[in-house]
Amino acid sequence: MGWLDAASGYQVRLAENGKVQCRNGKGKLLSSTPASIKDDPQVVQLRQLAEWLTRHEAECLSAVDGWMVRSLPVPTTLLTEVWADAAWAAALRDLVVTADGETGFLRDVDAEKGLGVVTLDGDTVRMKPEVVSIPHPVLLEDLEELREFGAELGVEQKAQQLFRQTFARPEALPATKNSVDDYSGGKFEQLNHALGRCRTLGYPVRGGDAVYSAFEDGRVVEARYWIGSDYPEGETWTGELRWTLENGTTVPLSDVGPVAWSEGMRMASAIHAGRVVEEAVVAP
Repeated sequence: MGWLDAASGYQVRLAENGKVQCRNGKGKLLSSTPASIKDDPQVVQLRQLAEWLTRHEAECLSAVDGWMVRSLPVPTTLLTEVWADAAWAAALRDLVVTADGETGFLRDVDAEKGLGVVTLDGDTVRMKPEVVSIPHPVLLEDLEELREFGAELGVEQKAQQLFRQTFARPEALPATKNSVDDYSGGKFEQLNHALGRCRTLGYPVRGGDAVYSAFEDGRVVEARYWIGSDYPEGETWTGELRWTLENGTTVPLSDVGPVAWSEGMRMASAIHAGRVVEEAVVAP
């Protein structure tokens, strides 16, 4: 953006990195904003703008991540409207999309030309579908090929899709089995530590369980991973991972969909990774 006049002959602007830049009356760029103009209306407004842009970018990324995790069909008209916004375009660019029987990387959206998609064949195709799907990676049959091709193209996805950690549900699961214990028995010195890890990873905790809500097959399925509910300062051990409906009804493992399964296992794995790891004692 251009320079704005501030007090005492200084000029300020918002740089691409979101920081307020300042130069003096001779045009020299300063390393920091002088204390004498930190409360200048122009400086304050630029700081507020930077904070808003940061929130806006996070909101755009969160929305796109939600579309992807739910594999929701997104109207092409919506993509056309938001693409002009740099924050939306950054969140959407290079995501793997499917439309009109084609799968590839979204590189451009234009009201006249339609979507610009690079397919696995290396071709750039233009299409004007009514809706576009942004699949969860566990649903992509050519995931490994897409990862390799994406690395060749140098794609940089803001939303975790292509290189998102995925877990495939085993094909043969007993109809009576209702939980997974792969990540049980993880010790945290304090329940507070486990709760803090959940907050950092973005997982809410309810009734002693870390929870992830997945929308799949027209219903919400909650993955619930036990982290404990005793004294916050006391030790705790992780427990089983299970899936339920919103009303608390248990979902047998054999009925858990691929996205709910993958995201539940991803949640449990990430939380479990923060456990206390006992050092092996080497005998003299």
